[in-house]
Amino acid sequence: MWLWALLPICQAVFGTLGIWTVFAVSVSNGSVNLTEGFPYISECGSYKPQSCLFSQMCNICSVLALWIVIIRFQQVKDFGNHGKANIAAIILGFISSVGISIIGNFQQSAVKSIHLLGAFLAFILGLAYFWVQLLLTYRAGPSQDRCWVGPVRAACCSLCTLLVVLMVVLHNTGSPSGAAVCEWVLVMLSFGLFGLFAAEFRHIDCLHLTIQKPSPGNASVVVNSFVLDTFQTENTQVQ
Repeated sequence: MWLWALLPICQAVFGTLGIWTVFAVSVSNGSVNLTEGFPYISECGSYKPQSCLFSQMCNICSVLALWIVIIRFQQVKDFGNHGKANIAAIILGFISSVGISIIGNFQQSAVKSIHLLGAFLAFILGLAYFWVQLLLTYRAGPSQDRCWVGPVRAACCSLCTLLVVLMVVLHNTGSPSGAAVCEWVLVMLSFGLFGLFAAEFRHIDCLHLTIQKPSPGNASVVVNSFVLDTFQTENTQVQ
């Protein structure tokens, strides 16, 4: 089931193409003027028709991100890591995924306060999620990709943290164009961090949907459970 590796890759590719398409449309129809400065992503997606594309892109990316978060949680759990870090990761991942949807559905030009809340959830909590994933990279089961996934993930997380700080400083010091550039690079790196999960997801071996039938003594209870069994390809099977 190495095809699961395509999920984070699709997230990275679709998200990157999506926001640059929104940028191209906003520039072509004059919604943003590059001679006045480089625009924020939210500014590009604030006006019709690109606002429709922006909303749809964010909604799809939100669903893909949520799916990736769930699979990664179960993968780490199946490796035997049931600790607080994995629980914290799925909570942060859920909230940041919702933040992505909020960004797209509450445009800056319409409801700025809600839009900024979504940005905080997506960027700040999303970054916290990836830092936790860096920790889990070394706590989860052994993987032949750890030797390069860990350093790359650490470098991307560090750059994202630096970009967040620079973005806030530049925005508050009257340099919106510089802050906007930091935002674009931050989002590109975030998509890259999602894409990096492909290295771990390619070890997922199978997917089961199990249905627990009601027992004769309790016929009113039916439990449907989604169970993901992950295995290491290097002769390591985790029940």
